[in-house]
Amino acid sequence: MTDAIRVSTALSGTEKTLSFEAGHLAQLADGAVVARIGDTMLITTVTAARKVREGMDFFPLTVDIEERAYAAGKIPGAFFRREGKPSDQAVLICRLIDRPLRPSFPKGFRNEVQVVGTVFSADQENPHDILAINAASAALMISGIPFDGPIGAVRLAYTTEGEWAPHPTFAEGDESVFELVVAGRALSDARDTDIAIMMVEAGGTEGSFEKYADGAPKVSEEVLAAGLEASKIWIRESINLQRELVERWVAERGPIEMMSYEPQNDYEEDVLARVEAVGLSALATANALTSKAARAAALDAATSSIQEQLASEFDGRAGEIKAAVKSVTKKLVRRRVVDEGLRIDGRTTTDIRPLSAEVDLFPMTHGSALFQRGETQVVNVTTLGMPRMRQQLDTITPDEWRRYMHHYNFPPYSTGETGRVGMPKRREIGHGMLAERALIPVLPSEEDFAYTLRVVSDVMQSNGSTS
Repeated sequence: MTDAIRVSTALSGTEKTLSFEAGHLAQLADGAVVARIGDTMLITTVTAARKVREGMDFFPLTVDIEERAYAAGKIPGAFFRREGKPSDQAVLICRLIDRPLRPSFPKGFRNEVQVVGTVFSADQENPHDILAINAASAALMISGIPFDGPIGAVRLAYTTEGEWAPHPTFAEGDESVFELVVAGRALSDARDTDIAIMMVEAGGTEGSFEKYADGAPKVSEEVLAAGLEASKIWIRESINLQRELVERWVAERGPIEMMSYEPQNDYEEDVLARVEAVGLSALATANALTSKAARAAALDAATSSIQEQLASEFDGRAGEIKAAVKSVTKKLVRRRVVDEGLRIDGRTTTDIRPLSAEVDLFPMTHGSALFQRGETQVVNVTTLGMPRMRQQLDTITPDEWRRYMHHYNFPPYSTGETGRVGMPKRREIGHGMLAERALIPVLPSEEDFAYTLRVVSDVMQSNGSTS
């Protein structure tokens, strides 16, 4: 059995140690790293396809988190006593990992990449989400897959004493007034290099407004900026540990063989030049329309006209023509903002869309409202239930119950399209949890308001962000 390569580092300001281990488990994957903080352990593997699927016009990165019930000494509560679909928390962790990783792959890289994290041990004290981000980056660093890393991540909790605490436990996070998750990468190879922040997620904790009323310090812009700057300490520690892992790997296993790939171009320059020559005027006219529906119709007509005019000249390259049209459209929108100070719907850079709201829409619901911003509409309905209606969570974290649920639905008709209707996709789960996190700090305590709450946000139409 092959000896594993192990590296570890003490985490500043804590009594914890972060460790990485490679070369023992999952050796057929391109990269595999077992990461550990406290008694929380997980393995993250990365694998890349050697060929690009035909017609691939985006980077197909997939991130999955497998939360094994055995990690917390549990048997799954489902009928078949087997893990089923990912929990909402697992979906959020997948999105958390994806955000800093995706921009770190080279432009034109279209090979499918799959990142899979499997939780082996959950000690009910140390969360596994930040560990998973660091482990994913470490696995990519030894995989040979083209990746501009390493990426480091940390969670900070703002305590009731007014201090930023790194890598908090679940209990420490609950007791704090604010939590901050930051990921970044190094600007140079120096151990003390500055860190470029790539992803930030932040929010108040449950009951934080009550803690403010009791005298806890509030999170100002200055406090938040200080937290972002402080995060670089622990991001740098993770990055340096990953670099040490790579150095040990090369010393003991030999050079890492880098994966060869052919950068994919959506279009060649000759196609772009002809699209600009033939269709620039029509595309500019279409983009000047402020109504989304009218603009979409005009763009479709202009695109069809360009494709017809260039079909014989670029036989079999319809995909390139379409991609070039998209690129020209993007440049026109940007140029209008920079040169004229006008956004795509005619607003200046400081104008906001008209806002309106209605309440008491439906007779049989407990509470209902419509919020509209420009051409975006969301119907929200609130239902109250008895305490026994709260959701029991079958997870590997200490959370067992959930009394407030916010569910978000984005049907295809909201953008004038056809599509699948049914189980929520990852984006819908993420947006629902985003709204939930925004409202949790202002909810009354369970002692003062013992009801179970379910809020459903149904998007009726969308022209801009709906979350």
